[in-house]
Amino acid sequence: MIVEEIMKTDVHTLLPENTVRDAVRIMREKKIRHLPIVNGNNEVVGIVTEHDIKNALPSCLREEPNSTIYDAPIDDIMVKNPIVGHPLDFVGDVALTFYDAKISCLPIVSGGELIGIVTTTDLLYTYIELTGAHKPGSKIDIRVTDRSGVLFDVTKIFNNHKANVLSVLIYPDSENKENRILSIRLQVINPLAIIKDLRAQGFDVLWPNLPGITL
Repeated sequence: MIVEEIMKTDVHTLLPENTVRDAVRIMREKKIRHLPIVNGNNEVVGIVTEHDIKNALPSCLREEPNSTIYDAPIDDIMVKNPIVGHPLDFVGDVALTFYDAKISCLPIVSGGELIGIVTTTDLLYTYIELTGAHKPGSKIDIRVTDRSGVLFDVTKIFNNHKANVLSVLIYPDSENKENRILSIRLQVINPLAIIKDLRAQGFDVLWPNLPGITL
């Protein structure tokens, strides 16, 4: 999946000469937390987030009636030359950029101009949709040996039960580097029979863990 498929194209922006007051107003009115700052050619020159605004504004615990921060230009508090993305970037690569750079949004640029924005919320919704977490079903976590063909062996059992696989996530086992954890979401409401067959074939089912019930 590429960024173009998940980015928001209706992007609210400000110019560097707009004030902090303008940023506060538009964030409240539009219920947004990120504002790309552009120049007259719609080129990204900065970014302002809700966090930046909160850090810049006077504390409600201090009396600063003469504070002029509200009338200061955005240029004074914005993050200049922010990291930007391209509409053809892969979503996975963008997620890694968020993680490595510890950022919460990414302006999307094409031909030098701002055309969209991606936020952590967009990535979260994408993750939910890709994994099928929003659909009725069951999640089964299985500890397996890291060997060729193990996923095929597991899915054969699902096929025998005519269970539709919504998603498969594979991650390292924190207890043994020779193993992997398969986190599989099935379009099945009651997976008890499947779990019974998995265990009968020697697979270590970690979740659901059903104490007191012999499968």
